[in-house]
Amino acid sequence: MSMMKILKEFKEFAVRGNVLDLAVGVIIGAAFGKIVTSMVNDIIMPPISKILGGVNFKDKFIELSLDPKYSTLADAQANSAPVIAYGNFINVILDFTIVAFCIFLMVKGANSLRRLHAGDPEVIVEPTEKVCPYCLSKIPIKATRCGHCTSHLEHEEQDGVQEGLS
Repeated sequence: MSMMKILKEFKEFAVRGNVLDLAVGVIIGAAFGKIVTSMVNDIIMPPISKILGGVNFKDKFIELSLDPKYSTLADAQANSAPVIAYGNFINVILDFTIVAFCIFLMVKGANSLRRLHAGDPEVIVEPTEKVCPYCLSKIPIKATRCGHCTSHLEHEEQDGVQEGLS
């Protein structure tokens, strides 16, 4: 396979609408994730920490060594001590829950719009024009004579249905 053919196939793949939509979605999703992380760390967790007596969940950990010697998570991580950082895990779970709830609300809204749109009966538009069988010009549906070629059109009515409708 030549390099030009590979580049051509890649270009066709990359400029497809759904690939571009996916790329935009990933970029917006990453930005939204940063917003949610900030909201959890800077807005939600401080009041919870205050209620629980000033506990900072982000720094909560369990040291796995037999003789614990670190008082902060930063010290333990700086010395490569084995720890379970459950406070950070709690923050990540809150991030996920908020993102999942936002996606749920978006899907719920989209489904509501889809149901609303599906419930609308199709509007049937009655034709307002017909085609003259002689000159093929469009004329009002109730016309009995063509305004372009002046032909009489009464003979088109058969069984209450007009012929030549477009």
